[in-house]
Amino acid sequence: MTDIAEPDPTTPAPTTPERIFLPEDAQMPNHPDLPVLFYRGVLAGDAAGDLAEAFEARFSASGWGGTWRNGIYRFHHFHPDAHEALGVARGHARVRLGGESGQDLAIEAGDLVVLPAGTGHKLVDASPDFLVVGAYPPGQEDFETLREAIPRDRLRAVARPTTDPVHGEGGPLVLLWG
Repeated sequence: MTDIAEPDPTTPAPTTPERIFLPEDAQMPNHPDLPVLFYRGVLAGDAAGDLAEAFEARFSASGWGGTWRNGIYRFHHFHPDAHEALGVARGHARVRLGGESGQDLAIEAGDLVVLPAGTGHKLVDASPDFLVVGAYPPGQEDFETLREAIPRDRLRAVARPTTDPVHGEGGPLVLLWG
């Protein structure tokens, strides 16, 4: 008789994230090729525990670093030299993606948003307990934060991650951004 290994409860089941393609905005370049990836409730099963710790552990296991805990700036900004993972650890919020002419996204505890380099984003409103854990692919932890448009071709030079921030090698991000 062969023993069947129990699934690791700390590893979320792979889910297919929603893809959000954003056109160039007057001030936000937005990535010309890569979509924003929105994973609804990717760590919702960990709700009884500390979601901030759970996101940090998943990011670290997937090789994503430069983690931080905070909110999201209330002004439009983007990172021209890094992709960014934002795991919602507590509360809920509305974030505008893509610049002033972009679209609003409602996010809540357990959700993950992965922004390709150049994606404009800002906090529109949030619950008082709103907390985000951020992380970046290897080699992209030291990044710029800009508020004015740059040529979009510069964004194509940013290395694509080789792992998904929560699912690791072979996760949805690798397949969708490959």
